Amino acid sequence: MNFNRYANLVEATNDLTKRGFDASFRWEEGKMTCLECETNYDHHDMKIRELHRFEGFSNPADNSVIFAIECNDGKKGMIISSYGTYAGPEMDEFMKKVEVIPQDKNVNFGARTEDTSRK
Repeated sequence: MNFNRYANLVEATNDLTKRGFDASFRWEEGKMTCLECETNYDHHDMKIRELHRFEGFSNPADNSVIFAIECNDGKKGMIISSYGTYAGPEMDEFMKKVEVIPQDKNVNFGARTEDTSRK
C-alpha cells in the first residue's frame, strides 16, 4: 500500500494547505477540536481524504502520519500524529474509526493494516 506522495512532512503540509486542508485539529477529551473555530468533532463527523506516513531514518520516535480530513460541515484540515510505539492509544483508536474516503477516486489506500509494533 502506498501511503505517501511527499518526500517529507513539510512538503506534505505545504501542499495540503495550498489544496484547502488548512484547518488544524487537536485531540482533547475523546474528540478532535478545530483550533480555529473550537468546534468539536467525533469520528463519525469526519472522513480521511488522504493519509501520508513518514518514517524517521535514525529514530523510531520520528515516525509520523498526516491525515488530510474533511468534516461533515465542510471544514478541511490536517491531523498530524506519531504512529507505532509512540502513538497515543486513545487518538489511535479514534482515527481507526474515521472512515477513509479518498478525495481522488483514482487513489486506493487499500485496507488499513494493523500496527503490530505495540503488540
